[in-house]
Amino acid sequence: MADITATFPRPTIKWNETAAAGYVVLALVVLIWAGFALTMRAMGKSPLATADVALIRFAVPAVALLPLLFGRLHLLRQVDRKAVLLVLAGGVPFYFIASAGAKLTSAAYVGALIPGTTPLAMALISRVFMGRRLSTRQALPIGLILGGVVLMIAGQRHAVTAETLRGVGLLLLASLIWAGYTIGLRHTGLDAISNGLLLSIGSLVAIVPMMLVGLVGSNFGHFSLGEALPYVLVQGIGTGLISTLGYAFAISRLGASRSATIGSLSPALTSLLAIPLLGESLAVATAIAVVLMTFGVILANRTGERVPE
Repeated sequence: MADITATFPRPTIKWNETAAAGYVVLALVVLIWAGFALTMRAMGKSPLATADVALIRFAVPAVALLPLLFGRLHLLRQVDRKAVLLVLAGGVPFYFIASAGAKLTSAAYVGALIPGTTPLAMALISRVFMGRRLSTRQALPIGLILGGVVLMIAGQRHAVTAETLRGVGLLLLASLIWAGYTIGLRHTGLDAISNGLLLSIGSLVAIVPMMLVGLVGSNFGHFSLGEALPYVLVQGIGTGLISTLGYAFAISRLGASRSATIGSLSPALTSLLAIPLLGESLAVATAIAVVLMTFGVILANRTGERVPE
């Protein structure tokens, strides 16, 4: 007897709807994040103030996505307020705290302590605010990540100053905010473009008045287009547009925990790129710490355990 089901059309799954698409996009995001860490560190030697770079960071995607705003206003109005606050915290607050921490440390610290400790921060948020205990499978990878942080500081205790410790504290706070931002993206229920609009326009609305009233310093008018161009490319187009949309897209395909975990692989890349690009040295202790954290990230991803979202 002929199989009559063969005559019925079978539903096709588009590639951009698969987990594989999420992994590919997230790989690109990790590369951009490495560039973000490097430019955050390089900002201290630039004529641009933190507020100037922040303006570029959020203005570029806001302008690019503005034509799509009106068709999504009805969706943005329906988003839970707590989710909105978590997403917006990943904008201006995260940017200034991460920038302050970067000025007091190195690119290796920025790359390791922000994305590298995000799984730990997400587990902490889940424990404190959701009352969920750390599972046995999560304990080892998170322990490795925590051990890497401790080694990174203790291994260079002769060179660690009070200023460095303040920078480390700021970077760990930035990681906590980033973890909340990651969870917020998951709970908005919005697509990648709508999340990009929410973050960029919301942050722009915050940063512009701060600059106008002098709440944050600006060197606008005292730097050339050539000096600003690297930040336009890396911070505005790369981080602001591509990585914001890409990270939101990856979360929609892979989930918040898995995306944060894979995103934590950027420390090793950042540390390596900082050597030729910024002339920073990589101490043995720092290198081992980065390897420990990276291994912890990979192990966390392989366990299949998800931090509650």
